[in-house]
Amino acid sequence: MRQILASTLLLFAFVIALPGHVESGSSVSVVVNSKVSAENISFDDLRRILLGDKQFWEGNNQRVTLLVRAAKAPERTVLLDKIYQMSEAQYKQYWIAKVFRAEATSGPKIVTSNKMACDLVKAIPGSIALVASADVPPGFKVLKVDGKKPGDGGYRLTY
Repeated sequence: MRQILASTLLLFAFVIALPGHVESGSSVSVVVNSKVSAENISFDDLRRILLGDKQFWEGNNQRVTLLVRAAKAPERTVLLDKIYQMSEAQYKQYWIAKVFRAEATSGPKIVTSNKMACDLVKAIPGSIALVASADVPPGFKVLKVDGKKPGDGGYRLTY
């Protein structure tokens, strides 16, 4: 019995340690290029930016570049569920229609990892990405959302 319990606990610990495992209650940070003047953003403004309705940053009038994780990434799930309130199919149709109506020149740039998102945020002025808070390197600019940072009570971008 003890051997079965020990084996089960060992297996559980191994699964938790696997890369890509997402713990409930983890947060997603809004990471922006260091030249973006904002420090705090309202949830409504964040939604308008990520929907492509607001295409320039206030203050320096710099163009927004959207960087979005590929389908099935936890950050994409947060984007779809909490911000867009759309399914994956609705999201794709939304961006096809937006580009077709010439309301945007292109859809968001797709990134395959949080590291890639951070590398591009660092390199592209005006860029923004949702990155798992645990994967944000030191020194990156993380916006507060409605005055709250990741980990604060009431922070809205958790999964």
